[in-house]
Amino acid sequence: MFPALLPTYNRTDVAFVRGEGSYLFAEDGKRYLDFGAGIAVNAFGHANARLVSALTKQAQTLWHTSNLYRVPGQESLSKKLVANTFADTVFFTNSGTEAIELAIKMARRYHFASDHPERFHIVSFEGAFHGRTYAAINAGGNEKYLEGFGPKMPGFDLVPAGDIAAVKKVVGPQTAAIIIEPLQGESGVKQIAPDFLKALRKLCDDNGILLIFDEIQTGLGRTGKFFAYDWLGITPDIMTVAKALGGGFPVGAVLATADAAKGMTVGTHGTTYGGNPLAMAVGNEAIDMILEPGFLDHVNKIAGYLHQQLGALTAAHPGVFESVRGQGLMIGLKMKTDAAAFIAAARANGLVVLPAGDNVVRLLPPLTLTEEEAREGLDLLNKTASQIEAQKAAAQ
Repeated sequence: MFPALLPTYNRTDVAFVRGEGSYLFAEDGKRYLDFGAGIAVNAFGHANARLVSALTKQAQTLWHTSNLYRVPGQESLSKKLVANTFADTVFFTNSGTEAIELAIKMARRYHFASDHPERFHIVSFEGAFHGRTYAAINAGGNEKYLEGFGPKMPGFDLVPAGDIAAVKKVVGPQTAAIIIEPLQGESGVKQIAPDFLKALRKLCDDNGILLIFDEIQTGLGRTGKFFAYDWLGITPDIMTVAKALGGGFPVGAVLATADAAKGMTVGTHGTTYGGNPLAMAVGNEAIDMILEPGFLDHVNKIAGYLHQQLGALTAAHPGVFESVRGQGLMIGLKMKTDAAAFIAAARANGLVVLPAGDNVVRLLPPLTLTEEEAREGLDLLNKTASQIEAQKAAAQ
């Protein structure tokens, strides 16, 4: 019999039924330290009291009206985002992949409004992940995700990340925009050189092209700044946001300059649920928490401690780990042993970590992680590595 739940996931046989701060509890009562945070979504831990309060208060008054009317929560949250970023305007979505769809539409519409409808090509990069909708998988270019869904969508030019010569080779009168993650997550927590990102900005400026940053995973404190572009001294024209924006509640957004958004006039885009009062109540509280004095200082302090200790961990287990990657609390452990086996062993020890490409174990703990919890996580990683070493020795 075909399963009632569409089998598109190879799910781990663990069901979490409760969360508290940095911990998850399974239906059998076992407690796990969560270094995955729902893939960088639960940035404030589980059942954060302030987010619960904001959601509960809103749920008792109004859930949904639609975007046919003013939504005060959208107005307040958009003003906060505009005041603290490069952007002049914001559109709220339900998810990151919806934000990607709008970013692509916005870039193409910009050139249409500039009397250049022939400029619709988007340059993207090998190893990127922008979501699972049809346009998003074409932007990402991963053949595994494209297989079986018909012809490739025209207008996407895929090039190696970090190769500015390759970018210049595909840029032409057909090019509308360049889209890139400042730090690639899904393909293995691969860092993009700042000089390359700055070179993209200059290339866009010189050729009338829009620069799109996908900060769905890197944004909202994950790298130690409000957004990853804050480390670079440059800004994008369009930016996609999601994950931590709702702290666990589904919400995404596209941020843009007034110029980049000039083609998005009444009727050019819409959403039924995007920016609903529930999402906006949680999003407003989440942004307030991130922008509070000391929050990002804490992220950088814990990140510095973790990176230092993970460096020592890899040195202590040279047969298990190859290197530490990443920035802030977006961390990858490049493995010499099988990453999937390590993840399973860590989970058995009570630690949740995530897979990524390139045989990498990904660590995305809550931004509210304490130093004591960080030490506990390091102890569990060390325990797991020792077990892997013992298994290898026994097999020889």
